[in-house]
Amino acid sequence: MKKSRIVMLALLLGCLMAAMAQRMSGNMQKLMNAQFAISQFYVDTVNEDKLVEGAITGMLQQLDPHSSYTNAKETRELEEPLQGEFSGIGIQFNMKEDTLYVIQTVAGGPSERVGILAGDRIVSVDDTVIAGVKMSNRDIMKRLRGPKGTKVLVEVKRGNSKKLIPFRITRDNIPLYSVDAKFMVDDRTGYVLISRFGAKTHEEMIEAVEDLKRQGMQRLIIDLGSNGGGYLNAASDMANEFLERGQMIVYTQGEHQRRQDLRAEGNGRYRSLPVVVMVDQYSASASEIFAGAMQDWDRAIVVGRRTFGKGLVQRPFHFDDGSMMRLTVARYYTPAGRCIQKPYIKGDKKAYEEDLSDRSTAGEYYHVDSIPFADSLRCETLRYHRTIYGGGGIMPDVFVPLDTTEYSIYYRDMMAKGIINQYAIDYVDKHRKQLKAKYRTLQDFDRDFALTDDDMRDFIARGERDSIKYNPEQYKTSANLLRMMIKGLIARDIYADPGAYTYVMRHRNHDLDAAIAIFDDTKQYQSLLRNGNPEYDRIAAKQHATRKKKTAKK
Repeated sequence: MKKSRIVMLALLLGCLMAAMAQRMSGNMQKLMNAQFAISQFYVDTVNEDKLVEGAITGMLQQLDPHSSYTNAKETRELEEPLQGEFSGIGIQFNMKEDTLYVIQTVAGGPSERVGILAGDRIVSVDDTVIAGVKMSNRDIMKRLRGPKGTKVLVEVKRGNSKKLIPFRITRDNIPLYSVDAKFMVDDRTGYVLISRFGAKTHEEMIEAVEDLKRQGMQRLIIDLGSNGGGYLNAASDMANEFLERGQMIVYTQGEHQRRQDLRAEGNGRYRSLPVVVMVDQYSASASEIFAGAMQDWDRAIVVGRRTFGKGLVQRPFHFDDGSMMRLTVARYYTPAGRCIQKPYIKGDKKAYEEDLSDRSTAGEYYHVDSIPFADSLRCETLRYHRTIYGGGGIMPDVFVPLDTTEYSIYYRDMMAKGIINQYAIDYVDKHRKQLKAKYRTLQDFDRDFALTDDDMRDFIARGERDSIKYNPEQYKTSANLLRMMIKGLIARDIYADPGAYTYVMRHRNHDLDAAIAIFDDTKQYQSLLRNGNPEYDRIAAKQHATRKKKTAKK
C-alpha cells in the first residue's frame, strides 16, 4: 500500500507538472523538473533554499559581471551604506591590539549622550568580551548595531584606570554621510570629497557648497576619486545643479528596455560656477555618469585617470525572504552617446576583475600614451565639439600619472600590518590634552604640528615589535609620506572630523595639485574647455598610424 501511494503521488505530481508545462517554456519546465527530482529522489536530505539560490547564482554567472544574487543578510549590508543611515550606538572606532578604540562619537548620537569619549576602549558588549579575542570588525559591529530603541550594555576602560565603566546605550538611527570632506583650498577655491552616491548625497552636496560659498568660494573642485557609485537619481540630481534646462544628463537603453532620457530641469543653483571634477580608476557608475555629463557639455574639466567603466544598469528584484537579484537591464550612455561600460566577455568575471591590474601592467596609470584611443570610439563634446573618446570609462581631459615615487616595501608592510594607524592611536592616547590645548583649530595643527625624529624612531620601533625590519634606504624613500599619513590620522582623531585626514593629506594629493593648477591658469582652463587636450589627439594619431602599419604587414 505504501509503495502504491508513492507511485500515485509521483503520478499526480507528474500530471500537475505536465499541466503547468503547457504554460511554460521548455527550459523552465526542465529547471522545475530538475528541482523536483532532486528534492524527491536524491539519496540524502537537501536544503531546497540553498538549491534554488545556487540555481539563480549559476544562471547569473553566465551573464554580465554585475548581475548578482544576494541573500537577505547580504542584501541589507549592500543597501545600508546607500540609505543614509543605520541603527547603532554612534561611534567611529579602530582596533588597537585586539581592543576596540573609540576614535570619535557621532555628534548628538547615543554614545555621546551617555558620556562615551574619544580614546575609550570598549572591552565587552552585553557580557561578551570583545577585547583580546581577535574578533573581526564585522562581528563587533553585529553586536553593536541593532533595531532602533533596543539597548546594549558596554563596559569601557578609560585612561589608566583599572576599573571598567558600564554604559547602557539605547540604539538610534545613525547618519551615514557621503560628503567626507569639504574645505577651502585657497581664498577662492572650494573642495568637496564625495565618497558614494546615496539617498542624501544631493542635499549633503548642496549644504557643503553653500557653506563654502559663505567662506568666499568662487570655483569648485569635486573629488570623485574612489567613488564606486550608488543611486542614479543622486548623480542626476547633482548634475542638474550644474547644467542648463533640457541638457541631457544620461540615457539608458537595453534589449528589453526602450531608451530613457534624463535631462536637466534648468533650476540648478551652480550653472555658472567654474568646476573641475577629479576622478581615478576606482571612480565608477554614478561617478562616471556625473563626470561624463559635465565633460560632454563642456561644463567642467575632468582631471585624473581613466575611470573604472561600470555602465550597466541593474534593476533589483526583491524576493519575499529578503533576498534580492540585481539583473542588468540596460546600459548607461553619456549625452554624447558614449557607452560608459568597458568591454567584457559573458561568463568570464575573472578577466573582468583583473582589468585594473592589467591596466597597471600596461602602464596606463603612469603614461598617458599607454591608454588605447580607438578611432571608432572617437566622439565630440556637444557645445564646443572637442574630441573625446569612448571605449569604457571616462577619459579625463587632463591625465595625472599615479605617483609611486614614495612607495617602498617597508611602507607597504607598515601599512599592511596597520602600524601607521596603531602608532597614530598611541600618539593621541598619550598627547590628546596637550595637542588640543596647543592647536585650537585644524588649520593651526596643519600649519604648525610636525612629528619629531624621536617620534619617528618610536614609530620604527613599533614596527620592529611587530616583526617589520627597519630598512634605512626604504624608510628614507617613504619617510615624508609616512609622516604626513600619521599626522592626518592624528588630526582626524583630535578634531573628531573624518575630513581632517583629507585636509592634511591635500599637501601630497597630486590630482588636487593638477586641479588647482588648471584653475590658476585661466587661459588653460578656457582652452581645455573649448579645444580639448591636443596631447590626446597626437597620441591617437600615433596609435592609428601604428595600427595601419600592422594591418599592412598582415
